[in-house]
Amino acid sequence: MTDRQLKIIEIVKQSGPITSEQIATLLSVTRATLRPDLAILTMSGILDARPKVGYFYVGIDENNLIAKKLRSKKVEDLMSLPVVVGEEATVYDTIVTIFLEDTGSVFVTDGGFLTGVVSRKDLLKNAIGGIDINKIPVGIIMTRRPNIVMAFPDENISDVARKIIEHEVDSVPVVEHVKREDGKEGYKILGKISKINIARFFVELAGE
Repeated sequence: MTDRQLKIIEIVKQSGPITSEQIATLLSVTRATLRPDLAILTMSGILDARPKVGYFYVGIDENNLIAKKLRSKKVEDLMSLPVVVGEEATVYDTIVTIFLEDTGSVFVTDGGFLTGVVSRKDLLKNAIGGIDINKIPVGIIMTRRPNIVMAFPDENISDVARKIIEHEVDSVPVVEHVKREDGKEGYKILGKISKINIARFFVELAGE
């Protein structure tokens, strides 16, 4: 756990039930900053929350199934196949791809290496902005590295869930750091982790 998460646990232990606003005030941070930490602590069973009441301490139980699963489950165990297009693909082709694959984001590559990402929101904004979607390549409108949130196969799934919450994205690419043939370094896409992947994981836990 992070230092802030440990502080949150101590605060809730001593003052619970306590609201997120009150915790944020005690730690001198915003509610948005606390949201990922509270989500992880609640999902792991250490804290519980009741509407209009606040957070209260449940306890750190080494036998808690969710807590143990969160610590042991890696990104490579849950990742799914990514939806990928090349930089030269047109905005129109990318729109078709995103709807045919029923995904929230498409990852963009050059020579097999991650260069960008484009979301439904990006495509809609540009489509209604008057550009010629049949001629403009997606590489022009995508979000480029290094402004892309990424995950690695051996990362803990709870850490990636925190990234998704903090950055308010639907999914992140799972990558490996490799050296390209031209000697430069890059990231090869292995898969993706999405909100759906994480939701499925918790449904499985509920079943167990």
